[in-house]
Amino acid sequence: MHALVRDLLLKEFNNPILAELSDSASLNLKERIAFTTDSFVVTPLFFPGGDIGKLAVCGTANDLVMQGARPEYLSLALIIEEGLEYDILEKIVRSIAQEAKKIGSRVVTGDIKVVEKGAADKVFINTSGIGRIVPKSGLSLKNIRPGDRVIINGKIGQHGLAVLTKRKGLDLGFDIKSDCAALKDLIMPVLLKTEAVRFMRDPTRGGVATTLNEIVADLNLGIVIEERRIPVSGKVRAACELLGMDPLYIANEGKAILVVKDRSAGKVLNLLKRHPLGRDAQVIGYVAKGYPGQVVMNTVSGTQRLVEMLVSEPLPRIC
Repeated sequence: MHALVRDLLLKEFNNPILAELSDSASLNLKERIAFTTDSFVVTPLFFPGGDIGKLAVCGTANDLVMQGARPEYLSLALIIEEGLEYDILEKIVRSIAQEAKKIGSRVVTGDIKVVEKGAADKVFINTSGIGRIVPKSGLSLKNIRPGDRVIINGKIGQHGLAVLTKRKGLDLGFDIKSDCAALKDLIMPVLLKTEAVRFMRDPTRGGVATTLNEIVADLNLGIVIEERRIPVSGKVRAACELLGMDPLYIANEGKAILVVKDRSAGKVLNLLKRHPLGRDAQVIGYVAKGYPGQVVMNTVSGTQRLVEMLVSEPLPRIC
């Protein structure tokens, strides 16, 4: 265990805080902070567009960003099944290190446990994150008002389908890759250059439909979305038709839903489109006084339908 910490983890995550090897990290934070934790049990460990290591960093960092915080410090706990090949572990750890470096975060504390063969599925990861909240961001569900616009930064449904096709060995011929990505560099300019954002959330498990329902669940407001405005790639749409799935309910790992002030929606959209992860950003709907606690879709056929929360997970262990 000591050799693993010294030869792999300290080597990849080298920084003065971690080098202390204390039971907990000592951080000098004097401002408002966001703190989050998440666990990752995805199978397979490697999938088109990412792996469990990249997913752990991006997923945790994005949770902080959705609160208006810059991801700064990460913890890393690895639960490893006896017999896991060292090369696989090394590849995952290096992926974590690369993603953390990209977003300017440091892994400053962690833990390793090894369990008997059969007690886990190769490796599980838990990551916690801490970041300073951008001044004046003030993101909260309580801030949402009728007329606010709902924006998403790009095409949906890619992560869930990438994991599904790899897991099941499906060759649909569409070459769909996960959208797994850290959103800090996309979102921070919006928060720093405007005071337009009321609330944000990333539509991971349960997809866009479930996330929108979560947003209005405890509000005396509803959300109306336009089917024609929801960005879905032709590949994802075709794959969903073949598999009998709805892209609105498929997990994403590089998307953010922003609820913004109506008069500022254009400015926010322009800022998002300047970044590669926001080129396909769209205003997909608005907050309405009617339909309290509900999400309603205006369909391309001119009708309306209720978009309900996902009842059961169509694809478990996607994160």
